Amino acid sequence: QVQAVESGGGSVQAGGSLRLSCVASGRTFSAYPMGWFRQAPGKEREFVSAMSVGITYYSDSVKGRFTISRDNAKNTVYLQMNSLKPEDTGVYYCAVAARRGSPKTIGVYDYWGQGTQVTVSS
Repeated sequence: QVQAVESGGGSVQAGGSLRLSCVASGRTFSAYPMGWFRQAPGKEREFVSAMSVGITYYSDSVKGRFTISRDNAKNTVYLQMNSLKPEDTGVYYCAVAARRGSPKTIGVYDYWGQGTQVTVSS
């Protein structure tokens, strides 16, 4: 059974930093996308960042502030979030794909974590 478990959310002031981690278990995902999406209250889930076969992808809103990385040996993906803004507030979900596809597309992903809350205050 595949599971994705996130950790590292929390509350910070604007300008602060957080690091999210996600460990996937149950099979190997090294050849496929792993990434992060987020959902703010009343809004749809949106793409944040992903990494696939060494290539990184970012939404325009986080480019230059967030950094994604992976440790394929540990089936783990990380998201370092710097210079956080109040608009970054939301529930962050780890997403893991079991097939190739566009890393920015939500439908590519087969497995999701339970979500971790990130709150940025002004």
